[in-house]
Amino acid sequence: MIDHPVLVVAALAAIEALVLGLSRHERTRRWFDLLPAVFWIYFLPMLAATFGLLPAQSPVYGLITTYLLPASLVLLLLPVDLRAILRLGPKALAVFFLGAAGIIAGTVLAFALVKPLVGTEFWAGFGALSASWTGGSANMIAVKEALAVPDAVFAPMVIVDTVVPYLWMGLLIALVGRQEACDRWLRADRAVLDDLGARVAQHVASHSGRRTAGGIALALLVAAAASAPAHLLAGELPQVPDVVSRYSWTILLVTAAGLALSLSPARRLERAGATRTGYDLLYLVLTAIGAKASVASIGSAAVLIGAGLLIVLVHAAVLLLGARLLRVPMFLVAAASQANIGGVASAPVVAEVYHPGLASVGLLLAILGNIVGTWLGILCAQLCRLL
Repeated sequence: MIDHPVLVVAALAAIEALVLGLSRHERTRRWFDLLPAVFWIYFLPMLAATFGLLPAQSPVYGLITTYLLPASLVLLLLPVDLRAILRLGPKALAVFFLGAAGIIAGTVLAFALVKPLVGTEFWAGFGALSASWTGGSANMIAVKEALAVPDAVFAPMVIVDTVVPYLWMGLLIALVGRQEACDRWLRADRAVLDDLGARVAQHVASHSGRRTAGGIALALLVAAAASAPAHLLAGELPQVPDVVSRYSWTILLVTAAGLALSLSPARRLERAGATRTGYDLLYLVLTAIGAKASVASIGSAAVLIGAGLLIVLVHAAVLLLGARLLRVPMFLVAAASQANIGGVASAPVVAEVYHPGLASVGLLLAILGNIVGTWLGILCAQLCRLL
């Protein structure tokens, strides 16, 4: 067994590098069409710990999570353009938040129905899942740590978060051919699309540039400078058991710090690949979380997948009803839904399929989810806890 802290970190980093390398290589990236790289980054350390190659418990896991997760959130929020998001217009923003409201309502309903089967301790796991489906993987992990979600609860939620979004994305893409019929039922005002097309001409979130050692070092320095005060200030803020812990405050504070830095010249670090560095840190956190889990903990995933499908059905019902009242075209419905459930990787794809040239709308809505997902996930978790 690998038990020395330095060797444990090296093993986790090696797993991350191997999976990311294969997922990006031209010959092997198609292997990840069914199960994405983020799943294997979590699952392989779990297998290694289950078979005794890595320790199931190690102080290094807690250190990685405590310090690298806040730093990664700072870097992932750096390229956010709040002004561009606001310029999407009230209808696009309204549809996104209707979709998020549907996720929260569906999550609370699903938890109420399945808690006799899976146990009341899953309230925090459902909150973490809702954070992913109103934001993304970073939000899910942030809520997991903020609420101290047990690994036995979190592991099956990762399975749900892998299976259900891909099923939903497939359905959305299948409905492209029925877009005109959907627009008629929605009584859609197509002028909204023309307005969006005029105001959103390109992706406003900067793409990662060529990374250099100096750029990576500077990004890490900024992340440390932003997250260190959050750790200190969090200890001075009031704490409520099972509601707001010191680490909860840390996560919320670094989220605010990342948004503040996105309005400053620090956002230029994206040209040096700050976002990619942030994801590298985030995935290392995910390997540490996976190593603490157990393969046996995914036994309840079948019931939870059913709960996940129910959440999506409630989300779709709320979204379609709101879109009909607002006369929003199916393009915005699909883009907002995938921005909620899929995130930044898939929302632009769905948006482009529905309306070529407007992939950036899906991207912007997904970035908005990254901003609010952590807070919405914590809110949803507390609603589930009240049950």
